[in-house]
Formats: sequence, structure tokens, C-alpha cells
Amino acid sequence: MVLGMAGLYYSHALFAHHPAAIAIQVAAALLMIAARLTFGRRSFHPGADPTEGVLVTNGPYAYLRHPIYAAILYFVWTAALDNFSLASCAWAALITAGAVARMLLEERLLTERYPAYADYQRRVRRVVPFVV
Repeated sequence: MVLGMAGLYYSHALFAHHPAAIAIQVAAALLMIAARLTFGRRSFHPGADPTEGVLVTNGPYAYLRHPIYAAILYFVWTAALDNFSLASCAWAALITAGAVARMLLEERLLTERYPAYADYQRRVRRVVPFVV
């Protein structure tokens, strides 16, 4: 994911230019901030290993199982499409592959640690509310 972000940045395609696209990126950044604040200090660790505590299902987590990854995907795909090129889409696809891999790994670990996670998975979508 970091390589993809660097690729978008160095190809000058990380930030959108169209006002509507900028609004989507601002909303994505606000979603990430809200998710970080809801999750608290526990979210600041490098590994995918779930931290101790209760399962967080409030705030943005009531609508998305992975609001931080969702925010990243909304942000980078908006940038890639607004600065459309094969390279920008390839970088966004690389970021998406990394995010999907991490989401699947984290969900496996969360299912092991929190028995209630299986029900949460059935009720709440991964990255697009009511869809995916």
C-alpha cells in the first residue's frame, strides 16, 4: 500500500483537482479521522494483530467494518480517476490489493479473538455501506 501511495505521489496523481473530486477526498479524510478517533489509541500499531479491548462497532464502524481502509480506497481511487492514466489506476489497484489482503487477514484474526465478530460481519459491509 505504501508503494502505491508513493507511486501516486511521485506521479503527481495523489490529489484531485476537480472540485467534486476534492470534496470526496476531504470526506474520505474526515472518515479516516472519525474512525481513528472512534477506535482510539489502539489503532496506532503497525501489525494487523487486533489489540486488547472490546470490539468497536460504533461511530463509522456501525456502517463499515473497515472505515480506515475504505477512506484510503475512496481517496486514492478518486485521485487516480481524476488524474486518469494507466499508471495512476495501476497504483490505485496496488493499494486496493494491499488493503484487501490486510482486511482479510484482520478479519480472520478478529474472528478468532472476538466471537461476536461473526455476527458483526453479517450485519456490516466492509468498505461500501449496504453493498460490499
